[in-house]
Amino acid sequence: MHSFMSATLSANQKRYLRGLAHPLKPVILMGAKGLTDSLLAELDLALEHHELVKVRITAEDREARDALVAELAQRANAQLVQRIGNIACLYRRNQEAPQIPLPR
Repeated sequence: MHSFMSATLSANQKRYLRGLAHPLKPVILMGAKGLTDSLLAELDLALEHHELVKVRITAEDREARDALVAELAQRANAQLVQRIGNIACLYRRNQEAPQIPLPR
């Protein structure tokens, strides 16, 4: 896992990333097993390759979902771009080869 934390995204950058994320399909599905090491490894790879990924979370209530999303973002060292229902959108800049040029 990465130990560096990317700078906080501005409102303008989040809006831009939301636009890019809109057509994406969830690549990570968090099921009943919850936050496992293999799920984190998969998310780490997806973020490394794509920088911007959608995660589908199957948790019963909103508080549980919010807690899972917050923990997922923190452990993956990613930024939460948005969460709508049970879909969370995470962003982590690839330090070696950034793919998504962010607006200032």
